[in-house]
Amino acid sequence: MSDALSYLLRVRPQAMGHYFRFLKESGKSLDPKTRALISVITKVHAQTERGLLQYVKRARAEGASAAEILDALLMAFPALGLSKIVWAVDVLLASGMPEFAPDAPEHAPAWHRVTELNALAEGKAARLKCEGRELFVYRDGRKIAVYDSHCPHQNTNIPLTALEGGALRCPKHGWTFDIATGACTEKGDRPLKRYKCKTEDGALLAYW
Repeated sequence: MSDALSYLLRVRPQAMGHYFRFLKESGKSLDPKTRALISVITKVHAQTERGLLQYVKRARAEGASAAEILDALLMAFPALGLSKIVWAVDVLLASGMPEFAPDAPEHAPAWHRVTELNALAEGKAARLKCEGRELFVYRDGRKIAVYDSHCPHQNTNIPLTALEGGALRCPKHGWTFDIATGACTEKGDRPLKRYKCKTEDGALLAYW
């Protein structure tokens, strides 16, 4: 959150509370990916670099591909204009996100080999990296859950040190999740993003 927003929340809490409730209510019929893509467009319109990167990462976490994000910007051309779209693409190219590298291929969803099953401790969570994604993996007997490591609130990348017992607490705003189910148990109202997974030939695979 920007310093300006933090200031307004402190000095005008009632007005800002109404504003954020309005935003939440007005978008309740939209799926999370669509909401995130609209937010990307608004950040480009305002030319807010940090906000743009925040919502691009949220859109990616909600399943939007790099091509869909670029298409959303191009479809908004009548409102944004070419100069703001070029500004946004410059920000994305400089961000270091591999999906926006000039030579990055556009991948269709597929199964990815995450780790060997014997590397997963029983009843515990591991934090792993797989092909550019950071994941939490929890194993309970034959049941395995694979989550994106980013908090669904503001896309904060949650470290392994934030896990205490079965509770994963985001260090930024305290959203807390049950690592066994991904459900949000405190502060927030959205679960961790969960990927489909399966086991095959002694390995864990996840789909994205």
